[in-house]
Amino acid sequence: MGGITLILVATFFSLLVINTPVAIAIAGASLTAIIANGGDAGFTVAQRMANGVNSFPLLAIPFFVFSGILMGRGGLARRLIDFAALFVGRLPGGLSYVNTLTCMFFGSISGSAAAAVSSVGGFMIPEMNKEGYDRDFNVAVTATAATTGMLIPPSNAMIVYSVAAGSVSIAAMFMAGILPGILVGVFLMIVSGIISVRKGYGRKCAGGMKIEYSPLKVCIRAIPSLFLVVLIIGGILAGIFSATEAAAIAVAYAFVLSVLIYREIPWKALPEICLQTGLTTAVVMLLIGASSSMSWIMTVANIPQSVSNALMGMSSNPYVILFTINIMLLVVGTFMDMTPAILIFTPILLPVVTKLGMHPVHFGIVLIANLCIGLCTPPVGTCLFIGCGVGQTTIAKVTARAVPLFLGMVAALFVTTYVPKLVLWIPELCGLLGK
Repeated sequence: MGGITLILVATFFSLLVINTPVAIAIAGASLTAIIANGGDAGFTVAQRMANGVNSFPLLAIPFFVFSGILMGRGGLARRLIDFAALFVGRLPGGLSYVNTLTCMFFGSISGSAAAAVSSVGGFMIPEMNKEGYDRDFNVAVTATAATTGMLIPPSNAMIVYSVAAGSVSIAAMFMAGILPGILVGVFLMIVSGIISVRKGYGRKCAGGMKIEYSPLKVCIRAIPSLFLVVLIIGGILAGIFSATEAAAIAVAYAFVLSVLIYREIPWKALPEICLQTGLTTAVVMLLIGASSSMSWIMTVANIPQSVSNALMGMSSNPYVILFTINIMLLVVGTFMDMTPAILIFTPILLPVVTKLGMHPVHFGIVLIANLCIGLCTPPVGTCLFIGCGVGQTTIAKVTARAVPLFLGMVAALFVTTYVPKLVLWIPELCGLLGK
């Protein structure tokens, strides 16, 4: 089976090198490996792709994508920015705190890091530029902070992991991500605050960001947006609806808020939003289907067992093995998108960490936290690309400014890895770990 592994890996990376789309590279590598194994490649890959997307929990993804787009265009970002500015806007380097805190709020509501970069960054980056903050630093803060929305629920990445892991509760994953997501945001604010003080950022707006409304009105304007998190998480925990049904409710709520109450989205824009939702969902589902076919051929080639034996043979110390897994996933995240990485590496690494006594929910959060860093690092960091487009700067300049922020995220990652109570405390409190 070693030959199949070599063919699979070589074909996949060869296709990536020539800029083949990731989903096509995954499916092409699977086809090639199955042909080399003497199987009916076309039938097998098609069957595995169909089975891969034939999952009820995955129905939540298009709904969350739809609700995320509605929120991104529906005026929620500015209301959350004003709300965050009430608490941290007057501190030294306050706009970097406002940026980070708003990305945490918005990401948790929309479940989309890309939407957080474009919506929050579209206002905060120019505002920070105007107040004397360095443009590249502003983009770096936005790109890194936006990834917290993948850890703070609801999150499409958690749904994908739950499907890939098999028996992991989506509700448990949602609850487990709250404290790690907040931890990453706090670390980012600490780093950005230190940089702001040293560089003298924010001196021009020492009195805080200008807000057009009174503090009471700012809070009132933000409550409907923030209530969505309470509605979704509260409904799931209370057993009123499942995660998939919660996603549909999120669409209805976002529609009422953005179209009927705030009226930021005209009716004539809805067909285009539906089309964008369909295109985004199609890409995600193609990735999931293709990754499912690769996961199957990897199982046939005994790759999970081989990796498990190699890691377990490397050291008997679980801390060393977890450190090695983290470094490997940090490298993976730099060149692979989050969805296929979760689907490919979950069946490979989950057996390893369960042998070490690590809870599958804990590993899921560690996996997603690793891959979140890849969203804002070159060469394929989605948030980095969007942030550079919004901020009108280059990837090289932003990456240089983002290094201290990356280190802050990595520090939060290792705290999350080695302090399981941080991850498991809330789902355990809610009685979700046994489900």
